Amino acid sequence: MNTEARLRINENGRVVIPASFRKALGINPGDEVILSLEEDELRITTMKRRIERAQRHVRKYVKPGVSLVDELIAERREAAKRE
Repeated sequence: MNTEARLRINENGRVVIPASFRKALGINPGDEVILSLEEDELRITTMKRRIERAQRHVRKYVKPGVSLVDELIAERREAAKRE
């Protein structure tokens, strides 16, 4: 897959994301995308990709076999007992 494409913006400010890019990002018709301006570049991603990126970052700090969800639930139950 090419990692760059040259596109024209139409009179309404729209561009068509090439099919190969949509497929690589898992973007389907009707899906919502997230645009961000980073320095002098426009980036397009999906919420799913953002969540996956956040999970990768968090995984660096969590020991294998530890469930943050289970820890949170246990903390909430303890807090509820104290109320």
